[in-house]
Amino acid sequence: IAKSIHYNSNRKDKNFVIQNCSAFNDNLLESELFGHVKGSFTGALKDKKGLFEVADNGTFFLDEIGDTSPQMQVKLLRVLQDGTFIPVGATEARKVNVRIVAATNRNLKEMVEQGTFREDLYYRLNVINLRVPPLRERKEDIPLLAEFFLQKSAEGTGKKYQMTKRALEKLYDYAWPGNCKTKFNV
Repeated sequence: IAKSIHYNSNRKDKNFVIQNCSAFNDNLLESELFGHVKGSFTGALKDKKGLFEVADNGTFFLDEIGDTSPQMQVKLLRVLQDGTFIPVGATEARKVNVRIVAATNRNLKEMVEQGTFREDLYYRLNVINLRVPPLRERKEDIPLLAEFFLQKSAEGTGKKYQMTKRALEKLYDYAWPGNCKTKFNV
């Protein structure tokens, strides 16, 4: 969905950047998002642009935003409010113009009520809210997805795969506890 938003917008010719916010601890995530200057920490051998700078004038997809710490939420809020951030070890703010698309598997509204997610950040992010139901709630999509993945698997092989009725029944019967994977092995 984030890619569709980006590539069907006036930002389509600019960068589309993705970062999973749960992939790094806070220190590494801060360096990834905002960049750093040479010498700001052990191993910072040269200046490094952060992903916000890379995404400037484009779209930045922040996946699993609900996993960010309160400290990181403050830094993200600043970028969303004024479009400015300070790279790790720098003293001057940098400015960017970035469309933010964020996703999470958590209920951010509940997290706000529990005090684990900043209310001001929640309202900055929750401008347009799209709920994508899990596959277990939209099983009518299963045949379409199965056909898509079968075609993808056959690309370049010269083979053609077909879904048997029994295989489709198995897919319908499955509980789909997580998200539908984008890779399909035949």
